[in-house]
Amino acid sequence: MGKHRLLYLGNGRQMETVARLDARFEDWGFEVDRYWAYNGEFPDSLEGYDAIFLSGSPHGAYDDVPFIHREHDLIADAAEREIPMLGICFGSQILASALCGRDQVFRRESCEIGYKDLPVTDDAARDPLMSGIAPTVHMFVWHNDEVRAGHPDMRILAYSDDCPNQIWRWRDAPVWGIQGHPEVTKAQAPVWFEQNRERMEADGADIDVLKASADEAAVAKTMLTRFCDLVRHG
Repeated sequence: MGKHRLLYLGNGRQMETVARLDARFEDWGFEVDRYWAYNGEFPDSLEGYDAIFLSGSPHGAYDDVPFIHREHDLIADAAEREIPMLGICFGSQILASALCGRDQVFRRESCEIGYKDLPVTDDAARDPLMSGIAPTVHMFVWHNDEVRAGHPDMRILAYSDDCPNQIWRWRDAPVWGIQGHPEVTKAQAPVWFEQNRERMEADGADIDVLKASADEAAVAKTMLTRFCDLVRHG
């Protein structure tokens, strides 16, 4: 039996990110097809894909941009095919927009940025990616946009003091959105902070404080590996 195929959609200004999560999916046993969605690159068909990952982006899911419209259609197609999907940051937001309505994502009045302990909900105890993670999951968050909580097709799995929807699942389907950034390692974090110093400082962050608080977020990373296990083993 061949490797499971994962479609990696890069939604950022650059295809390669500090986290190199695409390469880590390969380390976790996947054949990874990379498409730079931000640059208008998409597969002709979803036939043969076992999973889809959607990355972050400088855009909002509500932006009137051709690649965003196309990605909405791809997500709807994937949901009909019951293909497992995982989105981080913008990836979470566009999943919500495509599956629960365009009004699900909005621009916040202020940015939420920094390492946080996110309380988990009762639903998390029964969730394939989050069972056993309690009472909180620690990770870095940075967002000016937010996915609304309260939609009947959303199961909220974790929240913060400033955002009621940090991690969510669509219905009982294998589709999850993570607002924060569990993928960034302790070693990668200072590099990422420096690369984005101007934007992060404009959003109210102190880069020296962020560097000092850099954390592996090892427990949060189990959500990524559990997603992979779910795809490979069902």
